Formats: sequence, C-alpha cells, structure tokens
Amino acid sequence: MRDNLQFYIAGSWVQPASDSVVDVINPADETVVGRVALGDVSDVDKAVTAARKAFETYSQTSVEERIALFDRIIAAYEKRAGDLALAVTEEMGAPQWLSEQLQVTSGLAHFQIARASLASYRFDEPLGTSEVVREPIGVCALITPWNWPLNLIGAKVAPALAAGCTMVLKPSEIAPFSGTILAEILHEAGVPKGVFNLVHGNGQVVGNALTSHPEVDLVSFTGSTAAGIEVARSGALTVKRVHQELGGKSPNIILRSTDLASAVEGGVAQMMLNSGQSCSAPSRMLVHVDQLAEAIDYARAAAATWSVGDPSSNAKMGPVASEAQWNKIQRLIQSGLDEGATLVTGGLGRPDGLDKGYYVRPTVLANVRNDMTVAREEIFGPVLVIIAYSDEEEAVRIANDTIYGLAAYVQGERNEAEATARRLRAGQVYLNNVSLDLAAPFGGYKQSGNGREWGPMAIGEFLEIKAIIGFRDAA
Repeated sequence: MRDNLQFYIAGSWVQPASDSVVDVINPADETVVGRVALGDVSDVDKAVTAARKAFETYSQTSVEERIALFDRIIAAYEKRAGDLALAVTEEMGAPQWLSEQLQVTSGLAHFQIARASLASYRFDEPLGTSEVVREPIGVCALITPWNWPLNLIGAKVAPALAAGCTMVLKPSEIAPFSGTILAEILHEAGVPKGVFNLVHGNGQVVGNALTSHPEVDLVSFTGSTAAGIEVARSGALTVKRVHQELGGKSPNIILRSTDLASAVEGGVAQMMLNSGQSCSAPSRMLVHVDQLAEAIDYARAAAATWSVGDPSSNAKMGPVASEAQWNKIQRLIQSGLDEGATLVTGGLGRPDGLDKGYYVRPTVLANVRNDMTVAREEIFGPVLVIIAYSDEEEAVRIANDTIYGLAAYVQGERNEAEATARRLRAGQVYLNNVSLDLAAPFGGYKQSGNGREWGPMAIGEFLEIKAIIGFRDAA
C-alpha cells in the first residue's frame, strides 16, 4: 500500500491542512493500492509562498550552477528508475516493459535535453544599441495528467528549472505515485528549498487555486481541451501566461506511394501504444478508396498482434487508467456502431478471459465518415478509425477538418510525404512512422493548445524578454 499523505513544500514533507484523502485504484485489478491526500487553498498558498521566496535567489543562479544541479538530478533519477517504473505500472496500468522502456526513460530524457540545451542557450543577445535579456518569468504552476506521468512532468519541470523559475506541481490524483517519487529525487539532488513544491489534489480545488493565484506568474497545463478552456479563463483574471497541451484527433494519411502493409501496421502500433492513451496518437487513418479493403485486412491482422493482459505479464497492452475512461471508450465505440461504422475487430466489453480490470479490446472501425462522433471526439483509448479518401486534395481536407491540431502523420514517398506534411495544420508531423524526437518542439494548433514543450524551445516558454535600451553605443 502506497500512502501519499504529505506534500513537499519548501524542501520538507509537510502535513496537509485537511485530512481529506482519496483511494488510488490499480486499473489492472481494481484494487486499492494507495491513498493520496487532497490539498486545499491553504496548501496551495503555502507552496506558492515558498516558491515566491525561493525565486529571489534561484532566479539569480548562473547557468553553470543550474547545469551542475541537472547533473545531480539525472544521477538521482537514474538510481530510482526501477522504483519509478513500478509506480507507473501500479498507478495507471502501463505494462512493465512500457514503463521501463518508455514511460520512465522519456521523463529522464527531458532532464538530459534541458541540461544539454542550457550549455548553449542564449539568454542575452545584442540588438542595435540594446541588449535583449531573457529572464525567468517567476513562479509557475505545473498541472499534469495521468497518461504519461513522468514524461509530462519532466516536460514541464526540466525547462522551468533550466530557465531559473520556481514551481508548484500538481500531478493527477489518479496517478500520484510517480510524482511523489520525483519529489524525492529532486530533494536528494539538492534542489534548493522552495524551488520545487508538490501539492496533490483535484483540479476543481487545487488546480483552480493555482491557476487563479495572484502570485503565480505562469500556468503550464496538460489535459483535455474542455479543462484547458477553464484554466485559460481562470488565468486571465490575473493576466497570467498560460500554455497548454490539450486534446488531439490526429490524422494519419497513407499515400498510395507507400508500402501499404508496413504503413498500416505502423499506424496500428502507434495507435495502440499505451492503450491508446496518448494525445498525439494517430487515431484517424486515411486510406485511398482503391486500397481500403486491403488496408482493412492489414489493420485487422495488425490489431490481432496486440495482446491484452496484466501489466506484469508479457502483454503488449494493459488496461486503461480508470473506470471513467473505460466507460467513455465503450460509449464512443457504441456511438460509432450506431452511426454506421463497420466493426473490423475488437468492439465492446473486455477482452476474453479478463473479467476484472479496465481492459479494452484493441478496436478498429472502418467505413467511417469524418463527421461521425468517433472521427470528431478524442476517444483516448485503443480505437482506430479508418476513413477513405478519393485523392490527395481530399485527404488533406479531411485531415485538417478538425478542431484539433496537435499532431499528424504521413506515409509515402519522401518528397510527396514532405510536401503533404507542409499542408497539414498541426504542431508536429511524423513522416513514415518515424520515432519520437524529444528535442523537437511539441504543441498544437487550434484547440490543441498553445505554447511548446520539449527540447531547447521549451526553455523560452518560461522566460520573459527585457530590452535594455542604450546598453551599447550607436555604430
């Protein structure tokens, strides 16, 4: 049993103001595996006050001092990699292999990339007679979800630390264990008191207190578009900078010039990874109408290779993270069937032999129109929809016909794929099932959010720009 009943504030583990707690459920078997304390406004006040005080000194640290701090963080993180992997598997159901190979390593990568970026980042530069100075923005509220907990926490904490900011982190109360361990790692690494603070709680109380707090200068939020709208509305009352990584309904255009079997298999794999719980997952597969029947056969075969089972087994896919998420996925699969989609494989209910836990059948729906609910709404589960197009113009039009713009995918001959990628309204476009590049900027167009995470560009999101005019003599 993991009890996360204290908060990390001003360099110490402290008791919450209230005794309110919530159970943490293991989605693999629906058992209670821990408890997490739920903070209130007074806990947030204490954490923000600590961060504001620490900002006075941490904001003045040198790049060299911060690089040394990152070296200690990375070393401490690597020592706790095994603990982190077990925590992620237990709290949100990622298979053990996925926790070890991707969940934990992606979080570490953000600290490694931020450390490397610091060495060459230009905080000051001349412009005419002026000096343009990039300074840390101040106290940051970091609010993260449950689907890739360490990746999403690392994507915020690492650049904020690199920029010289102080912060208060609110991880998801559904998956709090890994956030608590990260706080222990940062403490061991010697992060100065008050620079990093952790308060657990729900969005309605702790999240709202952070986004509306007058002493918070920036809010970095990852979650649903609906929640992001409320975060922006709350932050606007004090004219905060708000950057958000929100929902997605990413298209995957399979051009006729590609190897169809390979493209479809890769698209299915990227969709099913992490039980489909990735905001940038390629959930809409666009296939030329002449290749539709063949693509459906390839998709059926590829989905069948995605075994579902207990996260401690060798299964490729574990459960989704919660009962609420399971119910949402079932509702949306049913809506697809009701609106005329063809069930290729998967469907409603748990996979055979799994009577307990929030397991979902790897599902493929074909003959989907882009106006169907399953093509418009983010399902956030292992559900792929296949849409036919008649020519490349229609494929691009369908791909861009969405309120989202987080990611897009194109499979095809290199020059053709690159030309198509330039026409897509998305923050990232992946060519030919390429792997992630965590140094590339990540973020969305339209209702997928604003601002960018990952890599050196993420540091700039946590900086203010000051022009010191007359700093240099005129030429």
